[in-house]
Amino acid sequence: MIHRQTICDVADNTGARKAMMITVIGAGRRTYARLGDIVVMSVKKAAPGSDVKAGEVVKGVIVRSRFPERRSDGSRIRFDSNAVVLIDKENNPRGTRVFGPVARELRTRGFMRIVSLAAEVV
Repeated sequence: MIHRQTICDVADNTGARKAMMITVIGAGRRTYARLGDIVVMSVKKAAPGSDVKAGEVVKGVIVRSRFPERRSDGSRIRFDSNAVVLIDKENNPRGTRVFGPVARELRTRGFMRIVSLAAEVV
């Protein structure tokens, strides 16, 4: 679970380094995000000269979460950090590379482009 105002790592090469979650899209009254949820983020730290600037409001997908996610076979998946991949209006990744592992739950949520760019899917 990633709550509002949680600082997450950005796991792609858009130039953003850290982003803070503002809200979850399509969650109703739910104020937390899980793996594969689309969220609105505010970029807090960005590399100089990048396309994404600090203070910009962007959309992203949660690809890693420290909170254990329960799978249908009874196992749980947990990562070392919270991470997000920035997406555009058509839910395609804005970057051309995805760093680190991503969760298998993205495949069932329809983010095949992110899964194909990732080095490892767990």
